[in-house]
Amino acid sequence: MRQYIVDLNIPTAELLRYYRGSASSVSARDRNGRRLQFPAHVLRPFVSGSGIQGTFTLSVGVGNRLHNIQRVH
Repeated sequence: MRQYIVDLNIPTAELLRYYRGSASSVSARDRNGRRLQFPAHVLRPFVSGSGIQGTFTLSVGVGNRLHNIQRVH
């Protein structure tokens, strides 16, 4: 299983696009510059009043399928 570290700063206004269905995936760069794309719904547990901010570890399994996402503290 591979792991990627991404820093996210998604404001509330942008999150509304995901909830309204006009965007279904998030595109981000990991700390090594690789572009990652993953389903937006996996970020729901991390939403606060100001959006989503923080560092996250994405674990990717066979077929580049997202296995897990965790906030790094």
